[in-house]
Amino acid sequence: MNKLKAVILAAGKGTRMNSDLPKVLHECLGQSMVHHVIKAVEGADALDVCVIVGYKAKEVKDAIYDIVQFVEQEEQLGTGHAVKCAKDFIGTEGDTIVVCGDTPLITADTLKALVELHRKEANGATVLSAILEDATGYGRIIRDADGNFVKIVEQKDGTEEELAVNEVNSGMYVFNSEALSASLELLSNDNAAGEYYLTDTIALIKRIGLKVSAMPLTGDAVDEIRGVNTPEQLKEAEEIMMNRGQ
Repeated sequence: MNKLKAVILAAGKGTRMNSDLPKVLHECLGQSMVHHVIKAVEGADALDVCVIVGYKAKEVKDAIYDIVQFVEQEEQLGTGHAVKCAKDFIGTEGDTIVVCGDTPLITADTLKALVELHRKEANGATVLSAILEDATGYGRIIRDADGNFVKIVEQKDGTEEELAVNEVNSGMYVFNSEALSASLELLSNDNAAGEYYLTDTIALIKRIGLKVSAMPLTGDAVDEIRGVNTPEQLKEAEEIMMNRGQ
């Protein structure tokens, strides 16, 4: 059986939550957001889970009672840098799910479907995307005339035509572990923010000749990609979770 691991990004402070509590520890229906994410990756059959911690790392570690490994990101230098901190955990075997600790609505079923597509197509990377009525603020998924994945374009870098696209990047992926490890070594922070972006690994994986595709969520399922950045968004996530009967 092909080994499956998961990396959860949970190093951020979450300044817009207006609280000293690390963002991923805010509770959604009585459980921390990161706990919901851990349960989703475990439900998708990830055998090993690594949580990347940073802001108030000890507090986050102490609050997580699930059986996981931890890696500390001492400086917040972008999502690519966060995942690179876990490169020993990722290794070169099987596949690795990468998700965010502030997306409590993601489900095991969706992650399972993403892994299945990834393996069926023998992809280097598979992006979870969503079709949104209003795509403002999200990176866009650009496809060619035949519907094949071409690239991810960030909001600030998109042309007018690219920004008219309503398929967005959720920030959740499945990678071939070997391809991810190789691309992390090649990441550069030569950009306006001086950060290492995880999305750049997608372009690098394509460049070495591996296939990348995106699996779009539609309808009510698009709620699963919602990241929680504010108390208002946390309340909305709780309402969605209650309506699901969780």
